[in-house]
Amino acid sequence: MALVVVVAGVWFGYQRLSAPSCSGELPLVVSAAPEIAPALQAAADQWRSDAGAVGDTCVAVQVAAADPVDVAAVVAGQHGVALAGVGQASGTAVAPHVWVPDSSTWLARLSSLAPGFAPDNNASVARSPVVVAMPEPVAANLGWPEQQLTWTDLLQQITTGTDLRTGIVEPTRDAAGLSGLLALGAAASEAGENAQQATTAALRALATGRSALREDLLARFPRSADPASVASSLSAAALSEEDVIEYNATQPPIPLAALYLEPAPMSLDYPYAVLPGADPATSAAAAGFFARLGQAGFRDRLGDQGLRSADGTWGAGFSAPQGAPSPAGTAPVTAAPQTGGTAAGGLDPVVIDRVLASWTSVTLPARMLAVIDVSGSMLDPVPTAGGATRADVTREAARRGLGLFDDSWALGLWIFSTELEGAQDWRELVPISPLSSQRSTLEASLDQVVPKRNGNTGLYDTTLAAYLAVQDEWAAGRVNSVVMFTDGRNEDDEGMTQEQLLAELAEVADPQRPIQVIYVGIGDGVSQEELESITEVTGGGVFVTEDPANIGDILLKAIALRPTTVR
Repeated sequence: MALVVVVAGVWFGYQRLSAPSCSGELPLVVSAAPEIAPALQAAADQWRSDAGAVGDTCVAVQVAAADPVDVAAVVAGQHGVALAGVGQASGTAVAPHVWVPDSSTWLARLSSLAPGFAPDNNASVARSPVVVAMPEPVAANLGWPEQQLTWTDLLQQITTGTDLRTGIVEPTRDAAGLSGLLALGAAASEAGENAQQATTAALRALATGRSALREDLLARFPRSADPASVASSLSAAALSEEDVIEYNATQPPIPLAALYLEPAPMSLDYPYAVLPGADPATSAAAAGFFARLGQAGFRDRLGDQGLRSADGTWGAGFSAPQGAPSPAGTAPVTAAPQTGGTAAGGLDPVVIDRVLASWTSVTLPARMLAVIDVSGSMLDPVPTAGGATRADVTREAARRGLGLFDDSWALGLWIFSTELEGAQDWRELVPISPLSSQRSTLEASLDQVVPKRNGNTGLYDTTLAAYLAVQDEWAAGRVNSVVMFTDGRNEDDEGMTQEQLLAELAEVADPQRPIQVIYVGIGDGVSQEELESITEVTGGGVFVTEDPANIGDILLKAIALRPTTVR
């Protein structure tokens, strides 16, 4: 009896000493990519049982699994911007205190558009290398697992043969798809004088096999070991290593091989982003929870979910694909937005924007009227373009853009200045019609984009005429748009005023038949305020570059602005 009393007393004392010394509850809301959410929740539960607190207040970490694209839409909406391909936020998504998306590319894309978006910490808490997933028989035909393949090898397979059926998850909405697209684009850019052709061929091949959802893409891999099924199914796709591990865990009839191509593409790095606006107590709670993720047990929890630790090695429970190196993948390296370059595995919003804009131009069906300024100022030389004129660099940008558009596009071409056809400020060079029948005609017509010496800029009259021309033959199921290149303000004293133009556009605009007006401003003579007053009525956007040599990138960015859904 005495022994029982003593033991009971010791146990009671231990409970008093080990009981949480905090009180109350400080909520910390964490939104995490679904694959890492269970590991984070387990760490949160352990921290709570260990009396995790800020001061004397207990911290209650609430981990919610959320697709990164949904949280990105919420954050973008809060900052008044729109990410290409992302669309509007769903009614169920909320902005958390801490966001752990699958990739820092989400943070880079948001930061490049919204200067006020400056999350804290952003350190990686896990890693999953981006691999090329292939059915094992297909991979074996390419030398796997003995042979080390490169992205250039894959590019050659995609662009010169028909045996490889490639796919990709929509890269504007999927970080692994974006990483693969960036790696393939980098390989294409090294093709010398054939770089543009290689890039276009690769984008079109991937576009043919793209899927909106990762689950849909995975379902297109072989569902039986029959050779005919293998030959007709998906052959290759950029996925995360975790995707391959999860897929193979279901014991499919043909497992997927994970090919670790060189140079290594950007890994999924799972940044721990404390979003702007957190009060001091919440920030302290976020810092405390982050510290818990550095403990050894978290590495093993990641392994159970098919994820590596942030250094690219793995813990207990990790089912490594055949041939998986350790460590593997790349650590995130954020480049300044203005650099225009990127190291292997690095993040550069300029490069990301350029690649996504090229992708959008290839994949989204469109009916577009291009209208190019041929006023006298387009004869001005561009110092950064070897003395070429503004008209020269605009023509060259148009030629490159034309090469990206496939035959499903419908394009037309006008030029404008003042009094090009009697009192009319514009001239039609090619009517809007499918590229399948008039690509060569459009290419040849660009030679007619010649500035009129002493010609002024008839911007307002031409804008209305172009808008009405697209509206007259508006096509359902396509993005209908007017893209105008100009280097100046309206200078037509005989034409309509700005107020008259805005009133006319407001009267003729039809929400059931939307038309985007996109202005590409060239040089320092453009009034962005003037152009934005127009696009506020029509929808669309204004892109201005003071250096006309940058017009190619500006054009791609303007095209990427187009909506992701069409009527």
